[in-house]
Amino acid sequence: MSDKKALQVISLLSVAVLVFLFWLIYFNEGAEATSAWVSELPKVNALLNSITTVFLIAGFLFIKKGKKQAHINSMLSATFTSGLFLISYIIYHHYQGDTPFLTQGILRPIYFFILISHIILSMAIVPLVFTTLYFAARSNFQKHKKIAKITFPIWIYVSITGVLIYFFVHHLNSIASVG
Repeated sequence: MSDKKALQVISLLSVAVLVFLFWLIYFNEGAEATSAWVSELPKVNALLNSITTVFLIAGFLFIKKGKKQAHINSMLSATFTSGLFLISYIIYHHYQGDTPFLTQGILRPIYFFILISHIILSMAIVPLVFTTLYFAARSNFQKHKKIAKITFPIWIYVSITGVLIYFFVHHLNSIASVG
């Protein structure tokens, strides 16, 4: 498969994922019955984002030290934990839908800045990760390195802000007024 064809497939797949997630969160009415374990998924999601962050940092450090196999293992593990996150996120939003942020005061604009930047960059990260992995799999390390320099900081940001969003929504959402 040519690079052009592969990038078209990555683009189509990325758009399909993003359209599905948009529908799931904003238009899907959700399931009728909810099991108790569903309420635990945000914790699982925060944990998976934290683990992804650790794998990303480890992968970065490994490649800087020339440890290619350790780098590959770390980055594939980051991809795997991100994939598990996506599955857990989909399941949670299938049952719960959107979670409003009710806190007022100075925390509200901080939360929405983090949330909006997280959403925008998470939309970009899907095709970036697939493209970065594609060039690595093709052993085109020149293009892999070039796209990884863009992918890495965005992926780190999305993973860390995912944890922050969990903290805001599940630990600060009951604060009526701050500041």
